[in-house]
Amino acid sequence: MKWSRLICLAAALASQLAASGAAADRVAANPDGNSDALKVPAVLRRSEPRDSWQVTLPGPPSVTPALRKVALPGLPPLTPAVKLAPSPAKPAADATLRRPLPLPVVPTAPVMPSPPLQIGREVASYCQKQIGHWKQSDARKLLGEPKRQRPAYDEEKSVNGTIYAYTDPTNKYKELELDFALQTGSLRTVFVYPPRLTWQQCRRLWNGPVASADAARGRKFYSYTNRRLDVLVDPTGNVISLGWY
Repeated sequence: MKWSRLICLAAALASQLAASGAAADRVAANPDGNSDALKVPAVLRRSEPRDSWQVTLPGPPSVTPALRKVALPGLPPLTPAVKLAPSPAKPAADATLRRPLPLPVVPTAPVMPSPPLQIGREVASYCQKQIGHWKQSDARKLLGEPKRQRPAYDEEKSVNGTIYAYTDPTNKYKELELDFALQTGSLRTVFVYPPRLTWQQCRRLWNGPVASADAARGRKFYSYTNRRLDVLVDPTGNVISLGWY
């Protein structure tokens, strides 16, 4: 009786073990719990549980391909860029350089004073009227300071007066000279120097008989007999001076 009970108990235990092994096989065959999965035989079942993580093994180091210079046909090879030297720093501008430069002084011709109204257009004729009346101080008041002076001589080469040179206020003659007597100090002769005048032109301006005489260096001296006028002419026929007395 006891043996029959033991056998039944052993059979029940064996059936439970078989049931639990079958359940374990199902779980091993279908770990995701899918009931529709195919049943795997016991020999193909996994004996170890499934891994739940992944391991990434290191790969070979990455290699960057080296670049090569390739010269194109027909083109010159590339040359490395040349570094230019930095330009020197500009010095600070001096304050004196920023000042405006003075304008150049342009020389101007001297302004000739206008002749006095009493002289008129012919200074020689006006001064001739002052012969015997003017002193050197009178001429200075009207004509200004003389430019120079020289002695006057008589026929015996003796000094008998002083000749003062002035600028012609009418600009008709190159120069005006007044001869003042040594003893009286009065004006006695007026000399003018025309810029361009020939003896032929002089004869047309003042007609009448003349007396001629030879002068030094081939010059000629003409004296009108009908007027108080002497003319000095050079060898080419140009008038050097007119002398009114």
